[in-house]
Amino acid sequence: MSSYQSTLLRLLDERGYIHQLTDPTGLDRMAARQVVPGYIGFDATAPSLHVGSLIQIMMLRRLQQAGHKPIVVMGGGTTKVGDPSGKDESRKLLTPADIQRNIASIRAAFERLLAFGDGPSDAILVDNDEWLSRLGYVELLRDVGPHFTINRMLTFDSVRLRLDREQPLTFLEFNYMILQAYDFRELALRHGCRLQMGGSDQWGNIVNGIELTRRMEGIELFGLTTPLLTTADGAKMGKTAAGAVWLNEDLLPSWDFWQYWRNCDDRDVGKFLRLFTDLPLAEIARLEALEGAEINAAKVVLADAVTALCRGREAAEAAQQTAQLTFVAGGLGADLPTIEVGPDGIAVTAALTALGFVASNGEAKRKIAEGAVRFGDTLVGDPADVLRVEPGASVRLSLGKKKHGVLRGC
Repeated sequence: MSSYQSTLLRLLDERGYIHQLTDPTGLDRMAARQVVPGYIGFDATAPSLHVGSLIQIMMLRRLQQAGHKPIVVMGGGTTKVGDPSGKDESRKLLTPADIQRNIASIRAAFERLLAFGDGPSDAILVDNDEWLSRLGYVELLRDVGPHFTINRMLTFDSVRLRLDREQPLTFLEFNYMILQAYDFRELALRHGCRLQMGGSDQWGNIVNGIELTRRMEGIELFGLTTPLLTTADGAKMGKTAAGAVWLNEDLLPSWDFWQYWRNCDDRDVGKFLRLFTDLPLAEIARLEALEGAEINAAKVVLADAVTALCRGREAAEAAQQTAQLTFVAGGLGADLPTIEVGPDGIAVTAALTALGFVASNGEAKRKIAEGAVRFGDTLVGDPADVLRVEPGASVRLSLGKKKHGVLRGC
């Protein structure tokens, strides 16, 4: 049973979001007596976030569910610099137009999971380019620079790990932690923000912002980080062999998004249900206790719930219907990835790559050698095979038991 008094920290604790807190007692006391505006920053390096960022968006959702105010900070300014945290090399710099297009595209993911508006606990979305691009360099050096020492900055993991690996760290990136600290101060002054949340790799950046604001403004701020989120096999959330698991449907079809959750490791089911769904904890406890083949029912619940939150209820229902038709009835679901095949056919290796089942022809050949590929009901044994489909007909191409696509003759 959680020892916290506030609804906010009890909710975050019971569902497994809390890794570190700067002042648990102080934040608990504040959250119990007033609305706490809290923020998480998201850089706009791509037109969509992927599921590795979903835990952060869900934390903002929990904040709002507990009666507090989520502030989504899009890094229109910091994206111009690049966060070195967890990176082995410098990011490619984007143009301002690219960044603004990405922000516009990313916004849809937040609008599905948060309620925006003008009320006390309604979410708001702000762009830190609004203040960072207007900040004079001499002003930054004079007013903010004295509160940072190079000695301390060199101890932060985001810097130290890059230097230990002898990877270049540009002066541009070295300034990132100063700009993020300045963000927290600016949000405290503009929006009364009192809490910054983020992944465990952001701990140093968060503490910097708390200390900078205390020294410059005398305002008490708080920080909270989540545990490093990996799958049971140690993989980083949000990546598969076929690429990133994007939140936006125009970059990843809802069927593939649903399948990502349906195919999770048995050991991850309970954790993912707590973090990524609104299901009651008692129901989650029942589902994660299922064993053997029955755990698959829990995975379907997980896939349905997350897809409904991120893509909408219709997308979740369509994905489950496709799964029923494909796996139970042996048919061809409407949501399965499909490629058109001309009269000359298509090499099986090319088809597997085009469907996103493998990352390369080499991997396709290995899967064929393992006896994992079927065309219709026929096992494919030769990587040189060319697959042909009659015009107007459709044939299923399968990799193992979980990956299925359709070749349609044209």
